Amino acid sequence: MAKKQSKKQAAKAAKKAQQQRTFALIAVAVTFVIFAIFSMSSSGDVSTTINILPPEISVGMAHQKIAEGAFLLDVRAPEEWVEHHVEGATLIPLDELEARVREVPADQEVIVICHSGNRAKVGRDILLAAGHPSVTSVTGGIQSWMKAGYATVTGE
Repeated sequence: MAKKQSKKQAAKAAKKAQQQRTFALIAVAVTFVIFAIFSMSSSGDVSTTINILPPEISVGMAHQKIAEGAFLLDVRAPEEWVEHHVEGATLIPLDELEARVREVPADQEVIVICHSGNRAKVGRDILLAAGHPSVTSVTGGIQSWMKAGYATVTGE
């Protein structure tokens, strides 16, 4: 009977030791991942920026966020801008954005808009790669903005 008891105890002890090794391995892995993330962000690798906004938002949500003080960036060409744009928007054509990224505030939400939404996605990604933590683009661009009945202005 004592032999049976000691086999059970030995099996129990072995299982507990295995659980402890597994836990230690997980702890080491988690520590490594955390260390890697902090190392990359402190070394200037901006690809670790986490966007706190969804990748795209509707024109209704964009309108609301702009009313709440979000920065609206229009990445269309100057000719398109003159035709119509959202009042209060800032124009930085997409082909100039990387060189002018410092003109976009990093301390507030940024909404990127273009004609139909495609260039805005590229602009959003440029800003995220530059370290902006809160950037989104408008689904459907200014076309959807106008179809929804939101105001635009013309001229410079």
